[in-house]
Amino acid sequence: MKTILERYAKQIRGVIRCFDRVLLQGSLPGVGFPSGMQGFLTRQGTRVFDFAEFSKPLTEQLRAIARTLADDHGLKIEHANRRTFDKEAYVAKVPAERGDHPGLVSIISAMEVCSTYEARIDPKTKKPVLRRDNGKCIHYYYYFIAPDLGLCHLRVSTWAPFRLQFYFNAHNWLARQLEAKGIGFKQVDNPFVDIDNFDAAQKIADAFDVRRLHQILDFDVAHFCPIASVFNCTYHWGLMQIEYATDIVFKSRNALQDLYQPLIRVAVQAVKADDVMLFFGRKRLAAFQGELETSLRTREMGTRIKHRLGRSSITAYDKFGVVLRIETTTNDVSEFKQYRRVVQRDGQVRFKNAPVPTNIYSLNPIMKDLLGAANQRYLLFLSTLHTPTAGIKALRKISEPVRNQHRPYKGFNLFLGSDQLVFESLARGEFAISGFRNRHLGALLPGISTSQASRLLKRLRLHGLIKRVPGSFKYYPTTLGRGATAAALAVKQLALLPAVDLAMLAK
Repeated sequence: MKTILERYAKQIRGVIRCFDRVLLQGSLPGVGFPSGMQGFLTRQGTRVFDFAEFSKPLTEQLRAIARTLADDHGLKIEHANRRTFDKEAYVAKVPAERGDHPGLVSIISAMEVCSTYEARIDPKTKKPVLRRDNGKCIHYYYYFIAPDLGLCHLRVSTWAPFRLQFYFNAHNWLARQLEAKGIGFKQVDNPFVDIDNFDAAQKIADAFDVRRLHQILDFDVAHFCPIASVFNCTYHWGLMQIEYATDIVFKSRNALQDLYQPLIRVAVQAVKADDVMLFFGRKRLAAFQGELETSLRTREMGTRIKHRLGRSSITAYDKFGVVLRIETTTNDVSEFKQYRRVVQRDGQVRFKNAPVPTNIYSLNPIMKDLLGAANQRYLLFLSTLHTPTAGIKALRKISEPVRNQHRPYKGFNLFLGSDQLVFESLARGEFAISGFRNRHLGALLPGISTSQASRLLKRLRLHGLIKRVPGSFKYYPTTLGRGATAAALAVKQLALLPAVDLAMLAK
């Protein structure tokens, strides 16, 4: 069986596999849990019930840093005071005005939910303790263009334990790497619609350096949230959300649409629960209790099909009409398993299949390989589906108008009564065996003149429905003509007449 990449090789420019959106969470390991923060306060000689008073000066420090950075860069801190405020849409307009040179782009503040601690009396020990709690505090979103990563943002919580979120898009990172290597490319939004050397670009994408990413994170934290030294530790970074995309770049819009539109409509019916489990590398489990869902949705940018399993999903959609993107997203990397070294509670070391660690060093190569394999399994599944692609091309050929010697000849409509009569005439068995001439067609179509029959014959021939015997005026239906005739009769017998019959019965 040939894969989609093999079947459509002549219509494909190339394939690029790369991380897309990556969202990381930063936490202070020593105080990122209640007992850790409580122990820190005790060592500082601070009472547990003074936790809020301890946090306030640090909150003011972070707010002062935001104001100073805004003044230094000539920016205004934009407050997102409504739920409908679209931060990304707001920031997307800024580079067009300021350019895409590195530096701070925008600062947005928002009052949002944060995880924190609350001091309580433990009912068993009767002693004060910290417990997890949810609260609300100001969060600062620092949007900036990094030399390596492009447009990123760092979300800073201004209340203890001061968790962070960092976002970047690896397609923007890859674009900068290609520029540095002198490899030409064309990028629309984040997908690449052309790359001069797809193989070289893939090697660069595969070599994404997590250690370099960690250095960038440490630098940005020191710049925007320099409070880790208070707790005598550095931020620990974990994987919060990852998207890994396989982009198949087609040479033309028609080449992709002929494949994609019928493919996803067949896929939404064909994909079963067991298939989705296998896409993610899971075994078929009758006892699986998680959420599993397949959905089809049409958006402004195109149509997408999504298969969701737990907190992960696989999506296929067309980007800008020429890119078929297959993308696996996970909001919990521990849903994936890796054969690795595990230190058990009793101190023994074993090698076994265990959940992927959530730290950023699992990004590459572990998650790259696991998510890339999910994309590949889904692509192979799509390759097994039978789609009416050839029929769509044939229907387009017979329905679109053509010109010959500056004269227009309209296409054929299988639902139009006059065209239905033409196809019913072509369906006669003797025409396929002995052929037919102008007079035969005129006799079967009432009210048609000889000149009109001649023009109809030329119209049929220009659309590839009939062919003429060389040196004569005899015609035979072509393979396309026989197929179109069968389709026209099926439309009438299986769709039009039953629909009209039901409508009459309903009156």
